[in-house]
Amino acid sequence: MSNDTLQIRRIRIDTYHENVAYLNRDCAIYRAEGFQALSKIKVCANGTKLFAVLNVVDDNSIVQPGELGLSEQAFNQLNIGEGTFVTVDHAENPESMDAVRRKINGERLDQSDFHSITRDIVETRYSKMEMAAFLVATGQNNLDRDELLYLTRAMLDSGERMNWHESLVADKHCIGGIPGNRTSMLVVPIVAAHGMLIPKTSSRAITSPAGTADTMEVLAEVNLSPERLHDIVRQERGCLAWGGTAKLAPVDDILISVERPLGIDSQGQMVASILSKKLAAGSTHLIIDIPVGPTAKVRHMRQALALRKLFEFVGDRLNIHLEVMITDGRQPIGRGIGPVLEARDIMKVLENNPDAPSDLRQKSLQLAGRIIEFDPDVRGGQGYAIARDILDSGRAIAKMNEIIQAQGAKSIDLSPGSLCREVYAEQDGVVTHIDNFQMAKIARIAGAPLDKKAGVDLLKKLGERVQKGEPIYRIYAEFPADFKFAQKLAADNNGYMIGTEEHVLKLLVAF
Repeated sequence: MSNDTLQIRRIRIDTYHENVAYLNRDCAIYRAEGFQALSKIKVCANGTKLFAVLNVVDDNSIVQPGELGLSEQAFNQLNIGEGTFVTVDHAENPESMDAVRRKINGERLDQSDFHSITRDIVETRYSKMEMAAFLVATGQNNLDRDELLYLTRAMLDSGERMNWHESLVADKHCIGGIPGNRTSMLVVPIVAAHGMLIPKTSSRAITSPAGTADTMEVLAEVNLSPERLHDIVRQERGCLAWGGTAKLAPVDDILISVERPLGIDSQGQMVASILSKKLAAGSTHLIIDIPVGPTAKVRHMRQALALRKLFEFVGDRLNIHLEVMITDGRQPIGRGIGPVLEARDIMKVLENNPDAPSDLRQKSLQLAGRIIEFDPDVRGGQGYAIARDILDSGRAIAKMNEIIQAQGAKSIDLSPGSLCREVYAEQDGVVTHIDNFQMAKIARIAGAPLDKKAGVDLLKKLGERVQKGEPIYRIYAEFPADFKFAQKLAADNNGYMIGTEEHVLKLLVAF
């Protein structure tokens, strides 16, 4: 061992999309180079380099003075054996940070700026603090529509692109904000059973109690290699997989890892995230679902129409056939909020169970029908009837079971968490309002989506009559601490308003 090399030690800490390195404070290189905690370093070995954020350790049992510890993320990325000797040096600040600073000062960025930023992020040259600065600088209304196009194109170019060699590759995406809105898991088997190609790759939840990938993971494997994903889609005409393993627009997954704890979900970032992922997945035809309601992400029709124009502007210039549906976002869709509870609702709809949530069934049929109408052999207005026939005949559940088996079926247990508390109506009347944000927050605090069985099960929906003391929903959790916090949150604000029929929140939009 030379004086300027260190031996790699694997530190089994999950740092989630951030490379972290660990140096002992008594390390000779640490002292000689003047490293500081949270500074960025460059690690080199056998022609491979890695950028990481430095943590300083005072415990020899974690890292010895002659070692360099690497978190799981960094160790897997460097892809060398434990014990290999490496060199360590200061990492230069990414040049693209100059563009971020210009954006913070209100300047307009061009295509080359966004390409430089996304390239440096993918190469792990940005710390999470620097990525947060970029997200804040480009958040809210700080991107004009051309900048949004540039960002989308840069995110798309940051990874692989799939090519299905078909003229029609369908997909759909909801912008989120509505708990329980797992329509994708019904749309995919319906559309695939019709024979159309619909390779659905989804993100995990950012600020919600469950994403499509989180819920599908209750039923089947979702971490599929690109090769396996291709094989499944060719065989079944569809899939429901997590997009992260396919390396599609990977900068998006990295940015989401920063957005999630900060609760950032700006319009520009959302449009760029959705369209870059869909284009990378090879989609040619796309339905965007924008729910509108007083506690949805989009609260006013004018905001929905402006967002639709943004999607259409970027989609048109990136050559994807895109249609936007503005839908009812007054309340959660279905009954369950959380992976297991939502999977239960989905299976009930697929099985044509009389207890299946009618709103989840109806919305899924509307979306699937619109996608089926992309088929040149289907006349306009006929899609809904075709989708309904596929569901009612059992072809949709058969296709879903085939997709589950192809992806890798799990031992399915749809029973909710072992800890349960009912929340009761505080007066007689009808349900006039349900707060989407509050219900999602209660489900998250209860443990969803990381705890699959945690969440909220709604017993009453808008317009339904209740009596004082009657249960309006149940909270489920797996761990006492989560259960306690969720109960307190519900006690402070249960998310429901009860009044008279004339005060029931009116439908703001129609399909």
